[in-house]
Amino acid sequence: MSREIYDAVVPMPGFALGVHCRGDVVTGIEFLSERPPVAATSAFAAEVARQLTAYGADPDHRFDLPVAPAGTEFRRRVWAAIAAIPRGKTRTYGELARELGSSPRAVGQACGDNPYPLVVPCHRVVASGGPGGFAHARDGLLPDIKRWLLRHEA
Repeated sequence: MSREIYDAVVPMPGFALGVHCRGDVVTGIEFLSERPPVAATSAFAAEVARQLTAYGADPDHRFDLPVAPAGTEFRRRVWAAIAAIPRGKTRTYGELARELGSSPRAVGQACGDNPYPLVVPCHRVVASGGPGGFAHARDGLLPDIKRWLLRHEA
């Protein structure tokens, strides 16, 4: 997505979240390197920023945000399965693949293409031997963020 113009930027420990909205729906949330906040451009963007900040302070925060329809039918099924994973729990790519009648690689691709991270908590999907990659990255900032999110929710 990386449009560099955000409706809000929400700082988190060691990273930030760039928020994209259209009217009163979230169209995307991006992980960014650490940066200062950017004031919300609308009342709805301010509400998105408030809820993201609330999650940063309390991993039990439950998001109540409308999101724009996105993705294929298969990706929406993967994202719905991910959204059902409770805080503090994880599922493997293989477990979700078996549940959805798919392959772990296809589930991983859908996780990586999730436009609503945190709202759809794709960080809760892990490899069978450890955390695995995150948002199509195997090293660097994004897997570091995944490890932080998993610790935050533990």
